[in-house]
Amino acid sequence: MRLTVIGCSGSFAGPTSPASCYLVTAEHEGRDWHLLLDLGNGALGALQRHLDPAALDAIMISHLHPDHCLDLTGLYVMRTYDPRGAHTDRLPVYGPAGTGTRLAAAYEGMYEVDFDRVFDSRRVADGIPFRLGPFTVTPHLVNHPVEAYGVRVEAGGRALAYTGDTDTCDALVTLMEGVDLALTDSAFIDGRDHIEGIHLSGSRAAAAAMAAGAKRLMLTHIPAWNDPEVCRAQAAAVWTGDGREVELAAPDTTYEI
Repeated sequence: MRLTVIGCSGSFAGPTSPASCYLVTAEHEGRDWHLLLDLGNGALGALQRHLDPAALDAIMISHLHPDHCLDLTGLYVMRTYDPRGAHTDRLPVYGPAGTGTRLAAAYEGMYEVDFDRVFDSRRVADGIPFRLGPFTVTPHLVNHPVEAYGVRVEAGGRALAYTGDTDTCDALVTLMEGVDLALTDSAFIDGRDHIEGIHLSGSRAAAAAMAAGAKRLMLTHIPAWNDPEVCRAQAAAVWTGDGREVELAAPDTTYEI
């Protein structure tokens, strides 16, 4: 598998990165399959540097906050008004309850928006996997103020865990158990952010990844007002052991898993 970070800014698009969006690619039956994890504000533009959006096989939306889903409205425009012709195939979009309704409401048009004509909205359920080409995708309900999922993606004997937005919870251990790469929310700073049930800090992300036996830890969803090195340092104090390094997700970068 390959992971391409399209956007990794937390909560809003930053000066150097769009909001959350991650492209996972794997070869199967003679072609590459492309699964997108989230499509936050600003990400659709950056995605086009790496892939024609028409080549996407499916999108998994972790939750319905704008920084994780809003650019689906732009993708609706692309697939509906493409001068080469409207896309007739419905793109599968996996997500929480009400995903299609939520995005249709965000797109105000001159007529009733029919997202179901363009997207095949499929509700996910906690711990119930689905298959897409080479991928086995398992959503895990996590600790956020709305219905939100971490996502485990497995293909070719490799495993990636993406926490989405979450605070500490038991589900993180199952989500990240033994994964080759844990891509974790790190929006909060220890000693500054005290509200519970929203986001991880670097140290809490590292503690969950350690408990799960993850092999690599990569911090993401860091807002532009955070110093990423502070997040990394707080994680590194917990992510200990020979050869262990805390990685920071970087936009427009591809990682082998």
